[in-house]
This record gives sequence, structure tokens and C-alpha cells, in this order.
Amino acid sequence: MVRSASLFSQLLRHFRRLEFASLVKKHGAERGAKGFTCWTQLVAMTFCHLARADSLREICNGLACCLGKLKHLGITRSPKKSTLSYANTHRPAELFEALFWQVLGRFRASESWGAPAGKKNFRFKNPLMSLDSTLISLSLSLFEWAKYRRAKGGVKVHVLLDHTDYMPNYVLITEGRRPDVKIAPKLELCEGSIVVMDRAYNDFSLFHRWSEQGVFFVTRMKKGILYEVVESRCLPPHRPIRADEIIRLTSERAHKSCPRLLRRIVVWDEEKQRDIVLITNHLGFGSTTLAEIYRQRWQIELFFKALKQNLKIKTFVGTTENTLRIQIWTALLALLLLRWLHYLSRARWSLSNLASMLRLNLFTDRDLNEWLDEPFETPPELTPPQQLSLELPGLGQPT
Repeated sequence: MVRSASLFSQLLRHFRRLEFASLVKKHGAERGAKGFTCWTQLVAMTFCHLARADSLREICNGLACCLGKLKHLGITRSPKKSTLSYANTHRPAELFEALFWQVLGRFRASESWGAPAGKKNFRFKNPLMSLDSTLISLSLSLFEWAKYRRAKGGVKVHVLLDHTDYMPNYVLITEGRRPDVKIAPKLELCEGSIVVMDRAYNDFSLFHRWSEQGVFFVTRMKKGILYEVVESRCLPPHRPIRADEIIRLTSERAHKSCPRLLRRIVVWDEEKQRDIVLITNHLGFGSTTLAEIYRQRWQIELFFKALKQNLKIKTFVGTTENTLRIQIWTALLALLLLRWLHYLSRARWSLSNLASMLRLNLFTDRDLNEWLDEPFETPPELTPPQQLSLELPGLGQPT
């Protein structure tokens, strides 16, 4: 007989019940609750993302269809729409934020965790991170609190992505109108870190502060910045490097904000037939290495793409700010589970294919590790139960 629980049940085991109960108590999330637990809410919202349910009705009906298997998920019955909606509105989103960082920390401590196979690693040992944000557009008529422009709503998800495993070291959800450059000073970066970002983060006072802390940055240089060339370095042969210069800012305001020497590198982009002008405070690495570091900024765009395309992050099951935050944090939790499965799998499928196949097999009773390696193998058939026979003295053999 098949003894494995459903794939969904085995995934939920990564959310340890005792640790989760401790977080619930810490945040007072079940204060005044009458039967509907935070664990049921977590199961429902995780199902929302992995099954790509579009509404509260689909979440509740989808779980109700598998009523016989819900006990393996730690719940006894499917939640009601009104109950789940009320919980998403009033229970603190900080609970799921704390759960995300706790589970991510445990995964990072595992030997099985790391960068996906085939990703290019640099020779240097400095921590490499990408900083960027993504805008989630919202209907202003439904999300009145999320005003972004005159007739448009939106929120931003700011992420500092660690290139060691391509998962966040920092996440902040803000209103859509918050400038990206205002978020960067809040980051706590260790000495020797390299932060790569786009030119929306150009702030010379920030660059000077990071330089004083021993933090390196690589970003695109805005047009119109005044500077003088202090030194022109030799260019590597057969490389798309057009200029490698040590510069000093000459405008009064910029020089006052950042009086130190910086480095300007011009890279030819063959694909788009244009020059890309980089600015950095790292004077030691080769120009080709720094150009490749900036090219790796694309990894954070792939992170946002995976989040938006594989999980329910564009449409929301409620209109309150707390509901939106809960849905984003549970989406990050679901993405964390998908990345974990992606690292463990030997089938070499893409993350999007894995998410699609998992959606179709959430309640399939198979061993999770076997399914990851052989997803298209036919599950073993259930062995019919054997009838027990009783032999009583004087009555002979049963017929």
C-alpha cells in the first residue's frame, strides 16, 4: 500500500508546527480567535499560490474537494470564505514575514542549499548582492490606500538579492511612489560586500557612506555628471571595454557629497549596440570583472519574473493593505519551497515547469523525493486490503 502522504502535505512539513506556534504566540496572532487557526490560514494561502487559485472561492472550494486528505495537512476542514477573508484582514502580516526569514535561515544552514547548477561563480570571495524593486500595479478604485499616480495604484517590493543562492537578504513592501534611492540607506551591509544596482540608486552621499563602511557598489552612471579624469588605465585586449578611468567629481554639490576618487568604465553592449557607462568605488578588480558583475544584476530581474509568473502576486484575494502584505509574504514562502525543490530535483526542469507540474500533483500520494527525480513515473497501485479470518475452537475452518 502507498504510505506516502500527498506532495502538498510533505511540502508543509518544512513549516515546523512548534516553531510556527511560537511565532503565533509572539505576534499574538490568535488573540480572540474562535476555532480558525493561523496554521489553517497558512495552509490556505500556500495552496492559493501553489494551485494558482484566483479568489477566496477557489481556495476554499479547492481545499473542500480534497476533504479526505486535509487531515494530512494539519486541518480538519476547508475554511469558509468569510473566515479566511477576516483573518487576512486582521491577523498580522508580520507573522508570515517572520516565518519566511526563519525557514530561509534553516534552508541556508542545510548542505543541500546553494546556487542552482550551472550558475557562474566568481573567483572573489566578496558577497555579491543585487538591489532593485518591482512595482505591482493595483486598481485605484479597489485599493484606494495604494495611490501611485493620479489614476493608478501600486505597491513596490524592494529586494536585496544574495547571489549565493538567489534569495533575498532584505525585503521591504512600500507604497508605489516611494523612491528607490530612499530605501538603500536602510540596508545593513557587511564590510567587503559588493552591491550592484541600476542608476535609480545614484546618490553620491550614499556612495561616500558605503565607501567609508568598506562596501563596494557597481551601478550605471547618470548622464550629465561633471567629472575630471585623474588616470586612464590600459584596456584589456579583445574585450568590450572602451574606457577605464579614475575620476574625480567636479560639481560643487557632488564633490562635497563624495570627495573620494571613483572609477568610470565604458562597456560596449553588442546586443543593443550601445555604450553602458558604469561607475564604481572598486579600484582593484579588472574592468572585465566589474562589467560581468553588472551583467549579473539581471538575476534580480529573473527573481521578480519567477515571483510574478509562477505565484499569485498580480491579483489579490482582498483589498486591504494587510491582506496584500500577507499574500506577498506567503508568495515568498511558496517561492522558497519551489527553490528548495528545484535544488533537490535531478530532473533538470525549469522552475516554471516545476511549479506547473506541482500544481497538477499537489494531492498526489507519492514520495516527494521520488516524484522530483521521476515526475512522470506511474504511481504504484494501492494494494487491496486483506480480509482477516478468525478460527474459533470447535467451529472448524472459516469458509
